[in-house]
Amino acid sequence: MTWLNGLIDLPWWGYIVVMLVFTHITIASVTIYLHRHQAHRAIDLGPIPSHFFRFWLWLTTGMVTKQWAAIHRKHHAKCETAEDPHSPQVLGIKKVFFEGAELYRAACKVDETMEKFGHGTPDDWLERNLYSKHSAMGPTTMMIVNLALFGVNGIWIWALQMVWIPFWAAGVINGLGHYVGYRNFECEDASTNLVPWGIIVGGEELHNNHHTFGTSAKFSYKWFEFDIGWGYIRAMEMLRMAKVRRVAPKMKTVGARPELDEQALSAIVANRYAIAAHYARTFKETVADEFDKLRAHAHLPQVDLKQMKVWLKQDAKDTAESDKPKLDAILAHSKVLAQVYQMRQELTRLWERSALSRPELVKHLQDWCARAEASGIKSLQDFSMRLRTVAVV
Repeated sequence: MTWLNGLIDLPWWGYIVVMLVFTHITIASVTIYLHRHQAHRAIDLGPIPSHFFRFWLWLTTGMVTKQWAAIHRKHHAKCETAEDPHSPQVLGIKKVFFEGAELYRAACKVDETMEKFGHGTPDDWLERNLYSKHSAMGPTTMMIVNLALFGVNGIWIWALQMVWIPFWAAGVINGLGHYVGYRNFECEDASTNLVPWGIIVGGEELHNNHHTFGTSAKFSYKWFEFDIGWGYIRAMEMLRMAKVRRVAPKMKTVGARPELDEQALSAIVANRYAIAAHYARTFKETVADEFDKLRAHAHLPQVDLKQMKVWLKQDAKDTAESDKPKLDAILAHSKVLAQVYQMRQELTRLWERSALSRPELVKHLQDWCARAEASGIKSLQDFSMRLRTVAVV
């Protein structure tokens, strides 16, 4: 009966290690090849890793590169709208979490999505005659290989391989990654970072960072965040098997500029999400003091400090309609908060699509800083002085 153990006989824990290694390779293939390389072109991959990842995904998921890239690109283009293939904000978290794989398969059948968003994906002989044409053959081959290598233990290893991506990617990332978690940046969708350590799903856990900087090859942003997928990319780059094309801009500071120029404007626009987040942090004490004053006069609506911080991060167009009456009520009772909020919204002119020329935008920036420094609000003055130092790494 030793044949039941297959060609490789392992202790019980050895099979668990094999399963974790196999599924982790699949996760790495999705985040590096399908996501960062194919969907967003954030990295270039050499032929060896590119084909290995494509072959491994055929074996372990049966997913077609064109379909995955097209659906993901549409998700970014139509995020949190009725046209988003898998938004829990539209379809409900239960639907996306438990039926994410079904939503993916349904989206694959939409020819318009494939035609509009599937451009630039592999179209070679292997893709046409094997990977796309016989996508179901891959998982079947994987099952046979597992049975031959590990005997009956290969069955449960294979079963977990088959549910790994539908659960972690379709359910957890597409579902929970737009529903719960923390947000470094108030981008225009509901994406969240699930945890600061992107290991289990290869860095995809840092989903808010990714949606903010969609074409960045690196998903971690703050010092305490870790993206294991980025570690693999850097290792491949050192081996000349990959090339990073884009990463998110990092804000640095230089000496304060008495006169702002187009270079300063470019740095501020490039770092707009980080600047918006810093704006909210700068006014934490100011907001708390104003809230205390409003509570003393029983004028404060049922809003906490955390919510006000979100509003200070956001452009006004991204504030939910249901929140606007509460925000208006607070601003009506506090001249300081009204000025702080208004000046935050004026910063939007610097990075929104505008008919203003760059010299006009520089003039607007100069005027903004002058008014902030003359406002008498210390935190606004401090922020303006910091704004004068912004540069790009």
